[in-house]
Amino acid sequence: MMKKKSISASNASLVLFLCQMISALDVPLDSKLLEELSQPPTITQQSPKDYIVDPRENIVIQCEAKGKPPPSFSWTRNGTHFDIDKDAQVTMKPNSGTLVINIMNGGKAEAYEGVYQCTARNERGAAISNNIVIRPSRSPLWTKEKLEPNQVREGDSLVLHCRPPVGLPPPIIFWMDNAFQRLPQSERVSQGLNGDLYFSNVQPEDIREDYICYARFNHTQTIQQKQPISVKVFSMDSLNDTIAANLSDTDIYGARPVTERQPVLLTPTGSTSTKVELRGNVLLLECIAAGLPTPVIRWIKEGGELPANRTFFENFKKTLKIIDVSEADSGNYKCIARNTLGSAHHVISVTVKAAPYWITAPRNLVLSPGEDGTLICRANGNPKPSISWLANGVPIAIAPEDPSRKVDGDTIIFSHVQERSSAVYQCNASNEYGYLLANAFVNVLAEPPRILTPANKLYQVIADSPALLDCAYFGSPKPEIEWFKGVKGSILRGSEYIFHDNGTLEIPVAQKDSTGAYTCVARNKLGKIQNEVQLEIKDPTVIIKQPEYKVIQRYGQVSFECIIKHDSTLLPTVIWLKDNDELPDDERFLVGKDNLTIMNVTDKDDGTYTCIVNTTLDSVSASAVLTVVAAPPTPAIIYARPNPPFDLELTGQLERSVELSWIPGDENNSPITNFVIEYEDGLHEPGVWHYQTEVPGTQTTVQLKLSPYVNYSFRVIAVNEIGRSQPSEPSEQYLTKSANPDENPSNVQGIGSEPDNLVITWESLKGFQSNGPGLQYKVSWRQKDVDDEWTSVIVANVSKYIVSGTPTFVPYEIKVQALNDLGYAPEPSEVIGHSGEDLPMVAPGNVQVHVINSTLAKVHWDPVPLKTVRGHLQGYKVYYWKVQSLSRRSRRHVEKKILTFRGNKTFGMLPGLEPYSTYKLNVRVANGKGEGPASPDKVFRTPEGVPGSPSFLKITNPTLDSLTLEWGSPTHPNGVLTSYILKFQPINNTHELGPLVEIRIPANESSLILKNLNYSTRYKFYFNAQTSVGSGNQITEEAVTIMDEVQPLYPRIRNVTTAAAETYANISWEYEGPDHAHFYVEYGVAGSKEDWKKEIVNGSRSFFVLKGLTPGTAYKVRVGAEGLSGFRSSEDVFETGPAMASRQVDIATQGWFIGLMCAVALLILILLIVCFIRRNKGGKYPVKEKEDAHADPEIQPMKEDDGTFGEYSDAEDHKPLKKGSRTPSDRTVKKEDSDDSLVDYGEGVNGQFNEDGSFIGQYSGKKEKEPAEGNESSEAPSPVNAMNSFV
Repeated sequence: MMKKKSISASNASLVLFLCQMISALDVPLDSKLLEELSQPPTITQQSPKDYIVDPRENIVIQCEAKGKPPPSFSWTRNGTHFDIDKDAQVTMKPNSGTLVINIMNGGKAEAYEGVYQCTARNERGAAISNNIVIRPSRSPLWTKEKLEPNQVREGDSLVLHCRPPVGLPPPIIFWMDNAFQRLPQSERVSQGLNGDLYFSNVQPEDIREDYICYARFNHTQTIQQKQPISVKVFSMDSLNDTIAANLSDTDIYGARPVTERQPVLLTPTGSTSTKVELRGNVLLLECIAAGLPTPVIRWIKEGGELPANRTFFENFKKTLKIIDVSEADSGNYKCIARNTLGSAHHVISVTVKAAPYWITAPRNLVLSPGEDGTLICRANGNPKPSISWLANGVPIAIAPEDPSRKVDGDTIIFSHVQERSSAVYQCNASNEYGYLLANAFVNVLAEPPRILTPANKLYQVIADSPALLDCAYFGSPKPEIEWFKGVKGSILRGSEYIFHDNGTLEIPVAQKDSTGAYTCVARNKLGKIQNEVQLEIKDPTVIIKQPEYKVIQRYGQVSFECIIKHDSTLLPTVIWLKDNDELPDDERFLVGKDNLTIMNVTDKDDGTYTCIVNTTLDSVSASAVLTVVAAPPTPAIIYARPNPPFDLELTGQLERSVELSWIPGDENNSPITNFVIEYEDGLHEPGVWHYQTEVPGTQTTVQLKLSPYVNYSFRVIAVNEIGRSQPSEPSEQYLTKSANPDENPSNVQGIGSEPDNLVITWESLKGFQSNGPGLQYKVSWRQKDVDDEWTSVIVANVSKYIVSGTPTFVPYEIKVQALNDLGYAPEPSEVIGHSGEDLPMVAPGNVQVHVINSTLAKVHWDPVPLKTVRGHLQGYKVYYWKVQSLSRRSRRHVEKKILTFRGNKTFGMLPGLEPYSTYKLNVRVANGKGEGPASPDKVFRTPEGVPGSPSFLKITNPTLDSLTLEWGSPTHPNGVLTSYILKFQPINNTHELGPLVEIRIPANESSLILKNLNYSTRYKFYFNAQTSVGSGNQITEEAVTIMDEVQPLYPRIRNVTTAAAETYANISWEYEGPDHAHFYVEYGVAGSKEDWKKEIVNGSRSFFVLKGLTPGTAYKVRVGAEGLSGFRSSEDVFETGPAMASRQVDIATQGWFIGLMCAVALLILILLIVCFIRRNKGGKYPVKEKEDAHADPEIQPMKEDDGTFGEYSDAEDHKPLKKGSRTPSDRTVKKEDSDDSLVDYGEGVNGQFNEDGSFIGQYSGKKEKEPAEGNESSEAPSPVNAMNSFV
């Protein structure tokens, strides 16, 4: 069955008619065929409708056309015949309709203004061009005017009017100063669309006398300059001073200071205005406001949103720019100017009209005699355009009648055409805003079939590859194509063949038996023709002996084999590569017929070697890695770097050369391979040595080329295989004469940093390259392809120059030439640079996403027009992020990912997506300036995938014949889980696996008890989750059922021991049984019938501290394990220690304490007497000065609030207090008073235990206690307790 589709007889005529409506016949682009076929004229090139010409240049009005026979040309001017033979200034190019009007030899461009139209005619019809309106460009001078200085009060608004001369086309306006620097603009000061300079409020910094408006006429490449405008700003303070100096006190009035003002619109005026714009153009709306503080402008569209991706804000948001406007952009646009005092607004009513644009332009028809066809011309616009038809340039109403033609509005219907029906028809769609004109010919041809493929063409194909046999054809009516194999073979049919519409026969998988002759037959009602081609099937090329991995010692020899088998009629070529590059140009590499041999292998030879076999039909390759290892060690020979050369001598001094000679130093057992000569320029870079040249190690003299204006010194360095010697001593100095520069700056570039400038940079010449004093650079530039004159400046001591006021991203020719006091360097070469880039204007459109699988998607987009990129196209960036996981129903932090596709690609792959998730993406175009606007977000979903592995699998509660399995669902389900698959098998003592059992578990389960297992047996478990797509990765675990009845069936706790203190006890025990047991401790008063108290043990440790016990009390205790009913240890009994009261002796009754207190009282009394005596004598108590002098932190001054003394202690090494040490007067024990006190570490003498039974009472890391805070007692300790704390 042929794959070519067939149609029923009843539908044949309908399908034929529809095909003819689109394009009845395609004519192949065969040069010989095109020379033989007749064809009506077709306009191929013409000048633009609105053609503004340079009045200084010859006017060239283009009109090119093709046809068979070649067409002749004629012109009309302003609607009447233009006889070019009568005008000596006008000529027509040979074999062309292009007019050349000679202006440069005396003609005046103004004399040739008018509307021109070209007609191309041959025997088959006539085609006409658009109406071409010729207008010479105009760049008039500025009218002279007397400009008065602008005197403005600080804070007021100001408008500097430009009012440029009316030119054709209108000029580009910009403001600069006398130094040709752009005037800075901001939210406060900016240029309006009309060219005027607006000040929302003037400031003293605006004072200057060189506000200059420039008008650039691009067509004639001229710039006109307005006279400078002066602005003077006066403040209220200066005005008051002036008034006070000239008036009496009674005359002085209070001028108001600079006051803030609410916004007032400077342009447009009033509250409303209207604007009409044409479809496809750029809509520019402007609002500039006065006010103090400077108002901020905001734009809105009433009753709608500003169009996304087409809206831009310029001139500090004072200009709203909407590109590619359409009728939908009509409406009211409001600008709002706001500052802290209020707001003002203006509404602009925008109406978008449309010049005619094509919906369906007429297309050429090639018909056979007797066939039918149609020409369709459909256009739209606002207002709706009218459609009119012409035949061969004449309105169809007055054209010669054709019975086969019928006009029906925007359609011409042709029925039963004849050869005389050939003609060129013009469709004109016009309204008040413009017109469209399209030529479409009807060419009636009667041609028998022709086969364009050469006869007996030979096709050669590798076996199992597709074979394509061509049968290019033409005929009118369109021929039918049939294929045969052999001379008398039957017609080819069946699924093993594919028949293409262009006549090509495809054999998808060609086999050896496909070899032979194939015949193509083309027939129509005017005849029949056939052509025979030959097909040969070749054996594929195969590498039967591939290169193998080799390890070779250094300096050894290695060989790689590459033996091939190929078709005997094909000539193979073998290429060897190293690391995907050509083999080194080294005689050690020997390439044989079937191998590659490397002699004397070095470390550099390490790498991957590839054998590539090519024939005219196929190519195969194979690779192997070579690893080079160190050779066996050899007896060491001492080598060293050479000694430095000496006795340097300069001879034969000339202006540009000198001869240097030297004596080599000792080479130290390693021959000198070369000498490196370096020089120092003592005039420009003293102390810096530069490379000059190098010579072989056998040479001890060299002729050196010199540069002018350099004070040379030379030194020589010897080099051998070990390394470089120390430099020699410098030679004598030699100063060369000055000269013109020999070279120009290098690395000249032109890259704009802003959309309206061109930054020209270069690498400056080195000092010695200047060749003389006064080094400068001549920087020249001109716009490329504009035939402009060079603009030049001369600069010094810089490597950059900025050209301002350039169009955005246009090419420039640039050159930089060096010069000094003696003259110029040679003419420099030109480089091409570009003015500054701006952000792309539009977003990629028609973004489409094709989800390939659960983790991969392909995104397509339409490229943006290159003119909207406004810079070097860097590529497209795809931003994409996951919005939601459809399986987990949880939102996470959105992490946007970015993929960049370089160049003008229109598609890309998004890898690493998460299955069963919702994503969003957008696409942006990027240039060197940055990224353009984003396309609208595109939402897509990924399908389900296989799940991840379960989050965990643990096996608990082993018994004789059962195990309990618990698991967690996958962290990444990647879809809706359908079930879990559990597989397990026993493992014997030799680690051999038993039979595998599989169980399917519902997806909502999270545990399972496996029963009927063998006792004392190890099992291996394999566990994974499933979705509708398939199974995920499995996790494995092993577990053992417990021993038989000979072993204990239950765990046990034994050897419970206690270590009791006064109010707590440390409990410890031994445990035998399953891992991960959770313990608890029960206790109570021995002999009591009260319920046991229960304490939970954290973790699985085997000790615990019971706290809060009553001193001197007997307790019972036992230990149990959670989850094992009735599983407890035997009871143990312990008794806490006695209370501490018996040890606290009342020292107030002790004799030594009474004596100590008396001594303290005596000392205090003596101290008070001494103070009293010294005070009566007018002396000062010296303790304070001593304290300040010694700066002893232990001695505190007397407290001012209560009159008591501060703490006092011995000044000996800050030792800790011993028995009998003094207690501070505030009764608080400080750390420095009692470093050894156990009060800081525990309760009483027994100290305190951690839960592991260890003693806490360590001396490290204790912070000084604050007195009576937190949970501590607020009472001061008694002397008795204080003394007991030192026991």
